Amino acid sequence: MSKKTKKIVIALAVLLVLVLAAVGIYHACAPEATEGDKTIAVAVIHGDETRADFSINTEAETLRGALEQENLVQGEESEYGLFIKTVDGETADDSQQQWWCITKGGEMLETGADSTMIADGESYELTLKTGW
Repeated sequence: MSKKTKKIVIALAVLLVLVLAAVGIYHACAPEATEGDKTIAVAVIHGDETRADFSINTEAETLRGALEQENLVQGEESEYGLFIKTVDGETADDSQQQWWCITKGGEMLETGADSTMIADGESYELTLKTGW
């Protein structure tokens, strides 16, 4: 085996190890729904800044399933899933550019309620925001 071939083989082996490590880290850190009974906390921050806290015991795999189980949200179906319009009886007013923001631990989610997988012990917030 030539010196150049050995370098290529070593480089490929190192690359393979790095890829496997990245895949392992991704799978270890990726959010996954847990099957069966779980309890999540949901805080609703209304337009007047009052807060309502809910503890939801559910077998749902997604946030939408848990919220709908408790009749906590209503909305409209869209191509992306449920567009939440009403939470805990308060409806967002489009004329005031109001919308419901979903956060987890204070961080805005990049997924909607339909595709947010839940696990036991997690906490979510639904906050009425004004302005696009």
